Amino acid sequence: MKLHDLRPAEGGGVKARKRKARGMASGNGKTAGRGHDGQNSRSGGGVRPGFEGGQLPLFRRIPKRGFNNINKKSFAVVNLDRLNKFESGSVVDLDALVEMGIVKRKDAVDGLRILGNGELEHALTVKAEHFSKSAKEKIEAAGGKVEVI
Repeated sequence: MKLHDLRPAEGGGVKARKRKARGMASGNGKTAGRGHDGQNSRSGGGVRPGFEGGQLPLFRRIPKRGFNNINKKSFAVVNLDRLNKFESGSVVDLDALVEMGIVKRKDAVDGLRILGNGELEHALTVKAEHFSKSAKEKIEAAGGKVEVI
């Protein structure tokens, strides 16, 4: 089947759009389906989204919950056992972790945080914004280096 072979289904087809305000015979003349008077008959008429005719709107009836800290920091968190994928002597930073698919760049708004869960099997140079105390000790014990960016 080619594009030029396409046809509407038998008895089907494309319904013609309503041509508003094109004479009384069209059935949509004069007021163009808007009725005679009222807010929606005027140009620019209508109400804003969420307006419920003066009733207290839903978004104001529902109680507020929780607290959003505007100063919150968002780090990509990686445990030491995930770093064993890297070869010995390699440099591990955010770019390398993203490339290996261990973290997503969108999670690392404020950088990378290394935590000490698990064991590191070989020496690595790890560059990050923050290290837990146990992570720092384990990296150095494995013969690697810690660089705080």
